[in-house]
Amino acid sequence: MSVIEKNKALFLDRDGVVNIDHGYVYQSEKFEFIDGVFSTCKAFYDAGYKIIIVTNQSGIGRGYYTEDDFLTVTQWMKTQFSKHNIKITDVYFCPHHPKKAMAQYLKQCQCRKPAPGMLLQAMQEHNIDPSSSIMVGDKLSDMQAAQKAAISTRVLVRSGQKFDESAKQYADLVIDSINDLPAHYLV
Repeated sequence: MSVIEKNKALFLDRDGVVNIDHGYVYQSEKFEFIDGVFSTCKAFYDAGYKIIIVTNQSGIGRGYYTEDDFLTVTQWMKTQFSKHNIKITDVYFCPHHPKKAMAQYLKQCQCRKPAPGMLLQAMQEHNIDPSSSIMVGDKLSDMQAAQKAAISTRVLVRSGQKFDESAKQYADLVIDSINDLPAHYLV
């Protein structure tokens, strides 16, 4: 019986990591990529990492935009990556919020970061080894979700939300943006 080799993944939060966080971005014309996101993701993709996006999208639950709006901009975003010869393996999103949402989205769930649900689902569906994977996020909840999912390397970027010392305590590395992700992780 052969052992199936596990994959490694570069998990990315979306707003503040992949694109500039203008607040509830759901239209391609307002979607502005962070400088260096394509070159960095291409290097990791070429090194055998699956590129997986995990994003809280409470704007859906709040009624600011629909799931269809989100899926449309997600398809557009994936197309932009493919133009740079990068395949986004998957995009996971959580439309819920525990306090501020329309009835069907108003709940405490296991997918909204800091809960690890999206990461755990991705690891199961794509045979991901958390010990050889990286999570890049811009807030405490990203780092907490990664820790709960046993992702070995947690990277906090300053290109998104403001964060305090508590967020830094959960991170293995704090950098200005994804563009500064060290090449020594490309093993």
